[in-house]
Amino acid sequence: MNLFSIIYCFFFLCSCERNSDQIVNENTDQIENDSISTQNTAIAVYNQAYQENYEADAIVDILVNAKNSYVLVDPFGENLVESIAALKANGNEVGAYISIGTGETYRDDYEQLKPFLVSKAWGEWPDEFFVNQTTTGILEIMKARIDKIAAWGCDWVEFDNMDWAYDEDNRGIYGFQVTEAEAISYFQVLCDYVHEKGMKCMAKNMTEEATAFDGVLYESYNNDKNWWDQSGAQNFLDAGKLVIINHYNETNCGQVYSDYKGIYNSNLSFICEDANLKKYVHFND
Repeated sequence: MNLFSIIYCFFFLCSCERNSDQIVNENTDQIENDSISTQNTAIAVYNQAYQENYEADAIVDILVNAKNSYVLVDPFGENLVESIAALKANGNEVGAYISIGTGETYRDDYEQLKPFLVSKAWGEWPDEFFVNQTTTGILEIMKARIDKIAAWGCDWVEFDNMDWAYDEDNRGIYGFQVTEAEAISYFQVLCDYVHEKGMKCMAKNMTEEATAFDGVLYESYNNDKNWWDQSGAQNFLDAGKLVIINHYNETNCGQVYSDYKGIYNSNLSFICEDANLKKYVHFND
């Protein structure tokens, strides 16, 4: 081999190595970007658990339509547990609804909860009574619910009424004794227990003292939008956590969704109770 051939081979090999490194780097960057995109992309939301003005999503319709979505169900309702495996088979993540700030008279464990509740029914929801104290046996009752939810194969536990102890007006009306500090410790301990069971925690209407939670759902109204701490919602979005707005009784759901994306960004997930159709409409399907 002459000198010219040797020099040519040397430069050819160096060029190949540089191109190879560039391809590896580009592929690595693409994988990282795909991962971030997957983590932060808005997803469709279905809601069987909340009935506000109109019927909530029916489980039979969710089974047909929901794919790769967040599906909130009340697994303690009639004939719901049997559907969880089928929902997950469609790529959905299933959230299980529980109220941790109230006891509901129609629950099987109501009599166990009753000693830890106030005696006066909640005016807005007459079948519910606020939690009065959290430093005694109520934690074990809630953990028993979480045990069942884990056994049923759910992915999330959504904590309704976790902000009950912050409402000073209700404290005066119903006389619950629990302090804000005790309420915070209560929902933090329960979220830790959810994580121990291999599931994720969905906060409800607040992110204060809930940094360990994996997502948050806010309830929004046509006459009261974005009423929560905006920075808390944005911090969750920036961290790649699931942020959902469940909006009620709206005549122009598309416009409200657009407005919310303008406040936050397109990674926000949104479900809207349509006042014209009298049912939920779903975005990001």
